[in-house]
Amino acid sequence: MVRVRFAPSPTGYLHIGAARSALFNWLYAQKTGGKFLLRIEDTDLQRSTEESTRSIIEGLQWLGLAYDEEIVFQSANADKHRAAAYKLIEEGQAYRDFTPKAQRDDATVKQGVAERARAHAAAGIDPRSNPYRELPREESEQRAAAGEPFAVRLKIPHEGKTHFEDIVYGPQERAFPEIEDLVLLRSDGHPLYNLSVVIDDIEMGITDVIRGQDHLTNTHKQVLLYEALGASVPHFAHLPLILAPNKGKLSKRKHGEVVSLTTYRDRGFVPAAFRNFLALLGWAPPDGKEMLSVGELVEQFSLAGIHRSPAVFNFQENDPRHWTDEKALWMNAEYIRTMPIEELLPMVKAELRANKLWREEYDEDEREWFARVVDLIRQRFHTLKDFSAQGRAYFSADFDFDETAISKNLKKEPQLKELLPALADQLEQTDPFTSESAEATLRRLAEEKGVKAGLLINGSRTMLTGQAVGPSMFEVFEILGQKRSVERLRSGVPWFQAMNALGDV
Repeated sequence: MVRVRFAPSPTGYLHIGAARSALFNWLYAQKTGGKFLLRIEDTDLQRSTEESTRSIIEGLQWLGLAYDEEIVFQSANADKHRAAAYKLIEEGQAYRDFTPKAQRDDATVKQGVAERARAHAAAGIDPRSNPYRELPREESEQRAAAGEPFAVRLKIPHEGKTHFEDIVYGPQERAFPEIEDLVLLRSDGHPLYNLSVVIDDIEMGITDVIRGQDHLTNTHKQVLLYEALGASVPHFAHLPLILAPNKGKLSKRKHGEVVSLTTYRDRGFVPAAFRNFLALLGWAPPDGKEMLSVGELVEQFSLAGIHRSPAVFNFQENDPRHWTDEKALWMNAEYIRTMPIEELLPMVKAELRANKLWREEYDEDEREWFARVVDLIRQRFHTLKDFSAQGRAYFSADFDFDETAISKNLKKEPQLKELLPALADQLEQTDPFTSESAEATLRRLAEEKGVKAGLLINGSRTMLTGQAVGPSMFEVFEILGQKRSVERLRSGVPWFQAMNALGDV
C-alpha cells in the first residue's frame, strides 16, 4: 500500500508551497488507495510553536485534506533517532567526531559546510579526511566515557556514487567524494534533520516521498542513510519551486502574508477554489481543463504530470487590486458564480455572521429569500468578503455609497433628485410588486418624463444598493421588496453626501 506523508515544520504560518506539497501527497494517496499521514517536524524547539501547529492542522482542514492515523511529532522520536546513530557506530558505519565545536550559531552551519567543501575541493583535500574517522573503537569509547563531547558522523565510502530515480526530474547521481561525512548527532546529542527524517519515514512505513525541489540535494545523503540502516529506499518525487513574479523564490520572509494559506481563508476564498488553483501550480491534467472538482483532481492526478519548470505566482506588491495571482481570483469568482447554491449558502452565512449582518430568520422563514439574494448577487463577486461589502445593502439599511457610483449615476443628472422620488411614488402604487411590474412602471415613467430608462435604472441601483453595477435592477427591486425600494429611492443620503463632499450647498 502507498503511504505518503506531509511533514511541515511548525515555525510560522502554512506557506502555499507547503500546502501544495500536502495537496499533491493527498491526491496521490487518494488516487492509489493509499494513506496520507501528517508528521510535525518540531525538532527546532526555539522556533516551533503550538500556534503554528494549529495553523497547519486548520489549513489542511480548510483545504479538505484529511490525514490518516495519528499525527506524528518528530520531537517525540528523538531517542529513536539517537539509538539509530549509536547502532551505526557499533556497526562501524558511523564514528564519533571529537573535533572541538566552533562557536557558531545555527544560521551559519550550512554556510560553513559549503565553504569548507569549496576549500577542500580547491586544495584537493578529501572531505572525509577527518582524523577521528578511523579512530580505534576502544579509544573512541574511552574518550566518550570520560565525558569528552563528540558529534556522530556517517562514514561516506571513498569511491562510488549515490543514484536514485526521481519521478519528476529523472535519474540523479552524485559522486561520494562530493559528500562530506554526514553529521547525524550534534555534540549535545541533538539529532540532525537528515537522520530524523529517514528514521521517521522508516518507522511510518513511507513508500513515496513527495516534496519540494529544494530537498533534492538532501536526498543523496538520505539514500546513503537508508542503505546504512538496511531499509528499503522509498520512491522520490520532487516538486518544482513556486517563484515570485521576479522569478525569485517565493518566501515567507520577503513576501509576507500573500504566501500564507490562512490569508486566503481570511480574505474570502472558497476552499475548493483555492485547492483547484494550488493543484495547477506545477501540474496540469491531460485534457488541459482548469476547473476541476475534487473528484476530477483525484481521477486525473499523476506524478508523471508534474512539470519540471518552476511555477510562477503572479501578484503585484503594493497594489490592493492585484494583491494575489489573478488566476486565483478568477477561479474563486468562477466557483462562487457556478457552485451549487446549497454549498455556497453556509459560507455566506459565516461571512455575514462575522460582520454582524446575519439574522436567524435567514435560516427559517426567510431561507428561500436568502437563497434568492445570494444567487442573484454572486454573479459579479470575486470573494466571500464581497457579500458583506458590495452586498451589504441587501442585508442591512446601514450601507455605504460608492463615490464613483454617486458621481456616475446620480450627480451627473441633477433632475434625478426629482425623478427618483417620482419613481418611488409610482412604485408605491404598483400591485403586485414584481420584477416585471417594476420594470413596466419605470419604463412608463421614463417615457412620460422624456428621459432614457437607463437613467432611472442606474440611479435606482445606486440609491438602493450604493453600487454602480450589479444584477438586473428589476430583480433587485423585487428582492428588496416594495417598502425598502420606495424608502431608499426617497432617501436623500447620497445627495447630501455628494453635495457636502463637493461643497455644493
